[in-house]
Amino acid sequence: MTKTLNSKFATAALALSVAAAMGAAPVAANAAQSGPFACAASGQKQEKGALIGALVGGLLGSQVSKNERAAGAVVGAGVGAAVGSYAGCNAQTREAYAAGTYRIDGRTLAGYVQPARFERAGGQFAATTRVNLRAAPTTSARAVGMLQPGERFQAMATTHGGRWVLVGKNGVGVGYVASRYVMPTGYQRAAYGY
Repeated sequence: MTKTLNSKFATAALALSVAAAMGAAPVAANAAQSGPFACAASGQKQEKGALIGALVGGLLGSQVSKNERAAGAVVGAGVGAAVGSYAGCNAQTREAYAAGTYRIDGRTLAGYVQPARFERAGGQFAATTRVNLRAAPTTSARAVGMLQPGERFQAMATTHGGRWVLVGKNGVGVGYVASRYVMPTGYQRAAYGY
């Protein structure tokens, strides 16, 4: 009777661990740009977090599922690594923001500008109207500046399928602007379909 109860408990714990891993994996994937150790901001906190999370998760997983310790350890390690990776990436991103400027994907960004998955380089653009610069490529992000109609700027990159442009000043990304409020200048217009 006790052995059957322990087996059912281990099965339930394993099922919960798998469900937690499935829920944590997309979160960790969003924190990483292209893999489990490819956080948008540079540093080693993500790797350390994943390692510590895997160790703690593996130990906890083996203790929770007493009859299936190996399976519990594997699932626990996976969940722990995903959670640790996510937490580590958040910590190193916050650290990068506070440092004044930081480099990512070959671009230098102001400390308050959030990293994104950058697409192609932009070139010279101009604002078509008065528009806010944002700290992140979303309208809900904090306004960090403004472009005036006709104001020219260096577009360091595009992001989110070309819907946002990273605005550069003296080689530093200073904010994002929605692409519908800007257009390329000169010969670049044809390349962008304007």
